[in-house]
Amino acid sequence: MVAISNMRRVLAIILAGGASERLSVLADERAKPAVPFGGKYRIIDFTLSNCANSGIYNVAVLTQFNPRSLARHIGVGRSWDMDREMGGVVLLQPFLSRSQRTWYKGTADAVYQNLYYIVDQRVDEILVLSADHIYSMRYDQMLASHRNRHADVTVAVYEVAQEDTSRFGIITIDHNERIVNFEEKPKTTKSRLASMGIYIFNKKVLVDALEEMASKQEGYDFGHDVLPNLISKYEVFGFRFHGYWRDVGTVEAYWQANMDLIVDLPELNLYNPENEVRTITQGYPPVKLGPHAQVNRALICNGAIVNGTVIESIISPRVFIEEEAVVRNSIIFEDTTIGRGAIIEKSIIDKQVWISRGCHLGAGTDFTANKDEPEHLDSGITMVGKGARIPADIIIGKNCKIEPWAEAADFTAKIIASGETIKGKGHRKYQV
Repeated sequence: MVAISNMRRVLAIILAGGASERLSVLADERAKPAVPFGGKYRIIDFTLSNCANSGIYNVAVLTQFNPRSLARHIGVGRSWDMDREMGGVVLLQPFLSRSQRTWYKGTADAVYQNLYYIVDQRVDEILVLSADHIYSMRYDQMLASHRNRHADVTVAVYEVAQEDTSRFGIITIDHNERIVNFEEKPKTTKSRLASMGIYIFNKKVLVDALEEMASKQEGYDFGHDVLPNLISKYEVFGFRFHGYWRDVGTVEAYWQANMDLIVDLPELNLYNPENEVRTITQGYPPVKLGPHAQVNRALICNGAIVNGTVIESIISPRVFIEEEAVVRNSIIFEDTTIGRGAIIEKSIIDKQVWISRGCHLGAGTDFTANKDEPEHLDSGITMVGKGARIPADIIIGKNCKIEPWAEAADFTAKIIASGETIKGKGHRKYQV
C-alpha cells in the first residue's frame, strides 16, 4: 500500500458528464452519477469514497449533462473530507473559448479539453475514473502496483462471465501482467478480463497521448482509441480487481445491484469501517415502524415511516408507506408516498411520487417489452418518474413507464397494460 503522503502526487479525474438513455426516467432530469442508489447514496458516492479511503484528496470531477443536482450533491466535498485549501475537489464543466466551442466528444476528449488544469498540477500520476460504477476499491493498492512495476499506464481489470464479454472492452495480458491486446466489445474472445474504466497514467504519457490523438481526430475515448494506441509504445500493465464491481448502466443492472445489498451476506459490504461509503448526512429522525408493519430483508433509511409490508426492497429517506400497502422487490426513492392497500412489485419509484390507495404496480404475468424503450425496459421492471401522481385503483403492468410529473388527468384508463407508457404533462420541479 502507498503511504498517504505519496498520494499528494496524484490527481484523480472523475468522468461524470455522460447522459444515460438506458436508465430511462431515472436519468431524464439528472446526470447518471447523481442517480440515487442503495437508499441513501448517489452513484458517484462510491468513486468519491474510494478516493477518500485511498488518501486521494486532489480530485477533479468533469461534468456536462444535467450537472445541477450533481454539483449540489458534491458541494465543496465536505462529506468526503475534500474541502481543503490544498487540493480538494473541483468541478470542471465544458466552456467556450476562442479556440474551443464544442461539448465533450468522448471520455478522452473530455480530459483533453481540461489539459490546462492537468498541466498546472504538481503531480506525477493521473488517476482516471468513471463515476457510474458501484464498487469499493483501494486505489492506493493499484498505485503501489503501478509504481513497483515502473509502469507508464496501468489499467484495472475484472474477470467477467464469458457471455458478458461483448459488453466490455476486453484485455489480454501476458505472464508478467503486461497488456498485449485490447478489444472493444468483441463478439468472440478467449480473454474474460474486462477493463473497469480505471486508468493510471504517468502525467507526461497522458498529456502526450491526448495531444497526439487530438491532432488526428475529433472525439475519442480512452478504451476505444487511446489505450490500444499505447500498448506497443509504453509499459502498460493490468491490475486485477477481485472485489464487487457492477456497471449499473441499464435498468436491470441497476435494480440487481440494489437487490445485491439486501442478501444475508452481501458481496459489497456497506458496514466495513475501513472502506466507508460516504455521502451527505441528513438530520432525519429514526425509522418508524407502525403497529402492523412487517419488514423482511430490506434496507430502510432514516426518516421513513412504514405502516404496511416491505419485502426484499430498498426504502429511501422520508418514504411513507401506509397501512395494508405491500412493497416487494422494489426500490423507492425519497419523499414518496405509497397509499393504503397499494401493491408495488418489482418497480423503481423515483422521488416525490404519490401512489394513491388501491393501486397495483408491476401487476400480472405479461412481460411485453415497453413500446417506447424495448431495449431498456424488457425485464419486467416498471418505472415511475419523479413527481408523478398516480390516481386511486390504477392497475399498471410490467415494463411500464410513467414519465416524470405525470398527473391524474394523464391516466385515461384504470388498467395500463404491460409495455405501455404514460406521458407526463405536469409541471417540472427543480429539486433532483
